[in-house]
Amino acid sequence: MTDSLTSSNAHAYLAALPDILGGDERFKTVLDRLTSMSERDYYDPYKLFVWPESLPEDGYWMTPELMSVHGTKVGASLDEAQLRALSKWESVTFYSLNVHGIRELLTSIVARIHMPGFEVASEYFHHIIGEENDHMWFFAKFCLLYAGKVYPDRSLSFAGPGIAEADTFLLFARLLIFEELVDVFNQRMGEDQRLEPTIRQINSVHHQDESRHIAFGRQIVALLHRDLRTRLNTAQLAELESYLKAYMQASVQSLCNPAAFRDAGIPEPFAVRRAVIEDPAFQAHTARILKRSTSHMVSEGIFTDERTVAA
Repeated sequence: MTDSLTSSNAHAYLAALPDILGGDERFKTVLDRLTSMSERDYYDPYKLFVWPESLPEDGYWMTPELMSVHGTKVGASLDEAQLRALSKWESVTFYSLNVHGIRELLTSIVARIHMPGFEVASEYFHHIIGEENDHMWFFAKFCLLYAGKVYPDRSLSFAGPGIAEADTFLLFARLLIFEELVDVFNQRMGEDQRLEPTIRQINSVHHQDESRHIAFGRQIVALLHRDLRTRLNTAQLAELESYLKAYMQASVQSLCNPAAFRDAGIPEPFAVRRAVIEDPAFQAHTARILKRSTSHMVSEGIFTDERTVAA
């Protein structure tokens, strides 16, 4: 365990936050560009989407290669009908996780907008809040219309490493990891001609907006970590890396949902989930999905290597 930080250290960090964020000209330039892009690309989701009464039950609702069972022994044991049924419920799992993740993001951003330290980012925060609220609506709309429910939030609370100065960094790093994970799916499914057009559209629209949010997240996370490297020791920085890698693993595992196996009619859903997560193919799947995130974290000096579990 690292030495506890004194309250004076935490206060000094908060007092320096306006300079950390507001003193970087590149960050301000990126924020101006993203704000302009949000204004240019604005759309009304209530008019954009046309919702069919139902979607074909005999088609794939998620790109097969993105499903949790892809390449695993469990996946090989399922017939085509079972895989297609599971694709429906894994897609509902994915959109439900988006609903819950966006709610956390909105809560965090609203708590900081026009607050000391976040003056330079507050204008763009307004666009994030509006866009993410739209995203939460259309993901929930999809789940309720075509599955009759949004899966409940089963995510485990991840207690931080207790480094007060790192709280703001960890918040934005978790949000960035969530958005990059989601975007891997959005980008692939938005282009997959095997999927029904409505499914392609919601993924494509979300990808367009998330590309801006990810650009913002990468900038603020890099700035905050750069400053922390002047404040924290090597052991503390290693704790942050281990925490974020554990969070990454848990985030991908949350996409393997026993309720989805149950709703797809697959017996013993909890045992099936354990078998999938313990399968080496699922670990390879996890590494592929997180590759973009881990590579970026290494390039910014936030991670020391691309392994998704710290040594």
